[in-house]
This record gives sequence, structure tokens and C-alpha cells, in this order.
Amino acid sequence: MFTPIRPLLDARRHDAHAGGSAGAFGDLPDWDLTDLYPGPDCPEFARDMSWLKQSCAGFAASYQGKLATLSADALLDCVQTYERIETTGGRVMSYAGLRYYQNTLDSDRAKFMADAEGQITDFTASLVFFSLEFNRLEDDDLARLLAQNPALARYKPVFDRMRAMRPHQLSDEMEQFLHDTSVVGASAWNKLFDETMAGLMFKVAGEPEELSLEATLNFLTDSDRSKREAAAHALAEVFEKNVKLFARVHNTLAKEKEIHDRWRKMPSPQAGRHLANHVEPEVVEALRNAVVAAYPKLSHRYYKLKAKWMGLDKLQVWDRNAPLPIETPRLVGWDEAVETVQSAYAAFDPRMAEIAAPFFTKGWIDAGVKPGKAPGAFAHPTVTTVHPYVMLNYLGKPRDVMTLAHELGHGVHQVLAAGQGELLSSTPLTLAETASVFGEMLTFRKLLDQAKTPAERKTLLAGKVEDMINTVVRQIAFYDFECKLHAARADGELTPDGINALWMSVQAQSLGPVFEFMEGYETFWSYIPHFIHSPFYVYAYAFGDGLVNALYATYAEGLPGFEDKYFDMLKAGGSKHHKELLAPFGLDASDPKFWDRGLSMIAGFIDELEAMEE
Repeated sequence: MFTPIRPLLDARRHDAHAGGSAGAFGDLPDWDLTDLYPGPDCPEFARDMSWLKQSCAGFAASYQGKLATLSADALLDCVQTYERIETTGGRVMSYAGLRYYQNTLDSDRAKFMADAEGQITDFTASLVFFSLEFNRLEDDDLARLLAQNPALARYKPVFDRMRAMRPHQLSDEMEQFLHDTSVVGASAWNKLFDETMAGLMFKVAGEPEELSLEATLNFLTDSDRSKREAAAHALAEVFEKNVKLFARVHNTLAKEKEIHDRWRKMPSPQAGRHLANHVEPEVVEALRNAVVAAYPKLSHRYYKLKAKWMGLDKLQVWDRNAPLPIETPRLVGWDEAVETVQSAYAAFDPRMAEIAAPFFTKGWIDAGVKPGKAPGAFAHPTVTTVHPYVMLNYLGKPRDVMTLAHELGHGVHQVLAAGQGELLSSTPLTLAETASVFGEMLTFRKLLDQAKTPAERKTLLAGKVEDMINTVVRQIAFYDFECKLHAARADGELTPDGINALWMSVQAQSLGPVFEFMEGYETFWSYIPHFIHSPFYVYAYAFGDGLVNALYATYAEGLPGFEDKYFDMLKAGGSKHHKELLAPFGLDASDPKFWDRGLSMIAGFIDELEAMEE
């Protein structure tokens, strides 16, 4: 079960960045990582590494080959010892990983993380037996033990997720081998991708200096169309120069996954992700089909409307996230962004703003854009004995306020779920987006209610529709691209041109006939990190958006006790299946009509925008 740092990166933020200069926004907060460790050379870090080494070896000596003989009380001690090991290991890797993400070009930080990961991989090699041996327990015997000890029975959701892998489990020796080689497999290719991407520089026509990926993507939301076009061409030029490397990374990781899946007898490349997300394949398929069927009434319809607003017959890729002509460009200071989000949270429930407050005052957010800093935004839960950390690249656009609301929602969720303990707190990716998207919706609704003019309301509605399209339509298109890529890779090596063609096949379908695609756009698959770090992650964004749309509709309809039910859902962490979590709200994600309800909210916003034209 042990895994290294798992940041909750947000693909949509990688797709629509904002820009400006840090000094214009006030004092942006930096992380204070001392709640994890005082420093990389501190005695506490060395102490924990030594404890891990001894505890992992001691765990194996005490329990390997003996799980089937343990009483209920002894098995509980075993599980809780494992949980303490995972907590300490997670603390070590969170610290190493967060330091690295602050500056991925710092070789000392990269070495520190790699060394920590390598040592922990070595230490935890002696734990590989645990899930394998646990999964060989007879169902009746385990049920008897759970019935004897309520404290042990509390871990049943963890056991259920472990035992879902029983049909796909390899021999102990093979599992040990895969564990030991993990640091030179996907993990190494992930680091190569991260470091390459962080080091890329882009020459945008008209700009005096080369720019980072973040700053270049910023121009795609600039009000000046010539700057947007120049940025798109700069991105295409650099991606093309590096496309062979990115193709090699994708080919290698897809092939490695195919080998693992074949040995594990996974029925599809997506099956492992569905198991990890504790979601049924047919639920994901219903979501995917509902979104694809809705392309014409969502993205196709909206972008046709946007082309009209912009006075264009055709949109280019650099127009997709452009501000509306009626939109007055403005930068939002950090203090204003904080007040906007916190007041929206407090209006829903004061408890939400109280939980969020320490993020702003105690160094739990790193907001500024800095050389070498990882792009995008995420919230990392670290471990349940500390607190989450949020990373932003705040550059003052209104969409950055929504990013803050989103990532802070993750943070609130992670704080609330921490009470479940290390093994039960982590939510499947499909549910991990619930609080983040709900936080965005609260913030959006507050701003919409405060709109003073039709033009301001139109701008807000259009921005929200674009965010929802980026979250739902774009992510399902990304999912389809991944499905096609992994299927094609099973038949042999993919050339860069072959991957490009797969990318373009989903772009035209999802964005609609109003778009023209510039030469070079075919390489834009290369910078999406989720394809590298977390294959098939992306459908979780669409899942989360649809779920929250349905939840918010229930809230707006005045369901009694909604706030308490919502907090209970977040506090549950990973201790309940999505059916159990949604039942108090009268919702069921396995019902195909569930997704139509969520998509209808987006369509309703577009209806209102069209009505403004009449």
C-alpha cells in the first residue's frame, strides 16, 4: 500500500494559466515546511529515517508468514503498526517532494528527494509481503476476525480495496522485484519529464526575454490576440523540438504499464485506475458517454457563441481561453482573492472558513511564480498528523481566484478527512475533487450574485462555462486520448506523428467545427503531466464536476441539513463508497441520469448566455 508523494495536480490549471508580475499582487505567501521537518539536515529527519529502517525490518520479523495465525487483537496491532510506518514514510516523502517542487531545477533538492525515495523503497521492500499475505486470508476467517473486534472492523474499507487486487496479484517474489525496481521505472521517467518541462524556455515574439512554461501559457488568456498567437507558436516550436523525448517517455511508460497489466491479468489499461478509484467501470463509461453525447450542446454551442462575440468566423486554439471583448482586464490582488474565497466559504458555513484560515496565516500556501517551481497548482495532504500544503502559481487573473478556491477546497477536505487516520483518510480520485469543485462553485455563485451589470454577469457566466468545459469536456477528451494511446501502444512503438494524430482526433471532436487548428498544435499533448504521473486520472475531474453540480442543485433546492451532511461526507475520507456518501443527498452516481443532471447545469448557463443575445 505504501506510495510516495501524491500531489493533487490540477490538469485544468495546466490548460488555462494566468499571468502578471508577482509584485503587483501584494505579499504572496511561501511554504513553511518546518511543520514537517526543520531542515534537510535536521536530526529529526535522520531519526525518522532510522526509525523507518528498524520498524520495517521489525514488522517483517514479527508478522511475515504469520498473518493467518493472528487473533483479531493481534491483527489490529499489526495493521496499526503498518499505519504508523506509512505515516512516517509519508512525512519523509512529503517533505522531500514539496522541497523539490519548490525548485525542480535545484540539483541538491532533486538529489535529496531521490535519495529519500531510494532509501524508503529499500526499507519498505520488507513490507511487500503484507498485502499479498493479507489477501490470501480466507473470506470467512477475515469476517470472523472483523466481527470480534470493532476497532479492526473499522479498517474494512481498506481491506476491501486491498482485496479487490486479489485476482491481479503476482507471486511474492515478483511483487518484491517490481517494488525494488520502481525507482528506476516510472518514477525515474516522471522525474525526467518534470525536470525537462521545468527547464523549457520559450521565446514569445515581442517579449524581451525567454519565458517559462507558466509565463508563456499566461499569454493564452491575454486580451491582445497577437500576444496569444505569438505564445501559441512559441509553445508549438519548443514542444516540436522536444517531441521525440516526450514521445519516448510516453512510449516507455505505456509499455511498462502494458507489461504490468498483462502479468496482472488486468482486463483493460483503465482497470487499475478504476480499482484504485473504487469505482465501477460501467459508471465511468456512463460518465464518458454522457459527456461525449453532450459535446454539441456544450462545447460546440458555447464556442460558436464565443466566435460571434469575438467577431470571428473561426476560432483558433489561442482564442479558446481568451477574455471576452467586453471584459475589462484587471489584476486581482492577493488580499482581495483571499477575502473573496473566505467570504464565500463563510457564507456557506462559518466552519469552512475557519478550517481554511490557517492556510493563509501559517505558511501552508506557496503562491508566487519562481524560477524552477513546478507549474500548475495542487493540494498535497502530506500525512494526517501534520496538515496539507497548497501550491499555486498566482498571477492575479480572476481565474486564479477560482484556482485558489479550488485548491483550498482540497485542503479543507484533507483537514476534515485526517480524523480517519492515515489508511482511511485518502479519498479515491473520483471523490477527491468534490470539495475543490464545490469551493469553486460557492465562490462563483457569490461573485455572480454581486454582479452589478449585465456585462459583468455575462463575463462571469462565460468564465464559469469555460472552466466547466475545461473540467468536463477537455478532461474526457484527454481520457479518450489516453485510451487511444494505450490501445495503439499495445500494437507497437508509437512515433511522434502517431501520437500527434491521436491527439488531434479528440481535439476536433470535443471542441467542435468552429475551431481551426494551427500547425504545431498537434504536439500540445506533450506538456500534460497527468498522462505521465497518473494514467487515466483525468476522468476524475469530470466525475467531480458532475457530482458537485448535482450536489449543488440539491443544496439550492433547500435539502434540510445539507451543510452537516456535506461536512460528514468530507470527514468520511476514504472510509465509504461513493454510493454510501451520496445516499444522504438522494443521489446515485451509478444512475446514468445522474450525469445528465450535472451536465444540464452547464447547458443552463449557456442557455442564459444565449438569451442575453436576444
